[in-house]
Amino acid sequence: QVELVESGGGLVQAGGSLRLSCAASGRTGRTFSSYRMGWFRQAPGKEREFVAGINWGGEYAYYAESVKGRFTISRDNTKNTVSVQMNSLKPEDTAVYYCAANRGYGDIRNGRGYDSWGQGTQVTVSS
Repeated sequence: QVELVESGGGLVQAGGSLRLSCAASGRTGRTFSSYRMGWFRQAPGKEREFVAGINWGGEYAYYAESVKGRFTISRDNTKNTVSVQMNSLKPEDTAVYYCAANRGYGDIRNGRGYDSWGQGTQVTVSS
């Protein structure tokens, strides 16, 4: 498994922005670019949900309908990082956000296909 560490969470007012980053490390024998990467979130009392995903080279990005047009996922394979820029934040975006790595080829939106998960970072959006 690859080790993932998220950063960048915090408290922000509605309409504000945050940028979450995730750094990957670990001796897996696989390069970072061999993983598709995703961001998921889980709000209190709710199930974990897909937020955004990106393919191996960063050419294709996928978003949940609830964040489309507001969030942008990107990756830097030279630095082993993946980020999500979150703009126009809403109180309903409040959740713990998780970075995850996917070695496979299945639906990038399905959390079950991910092999490694970070510890999560809290994002709180006040109204």
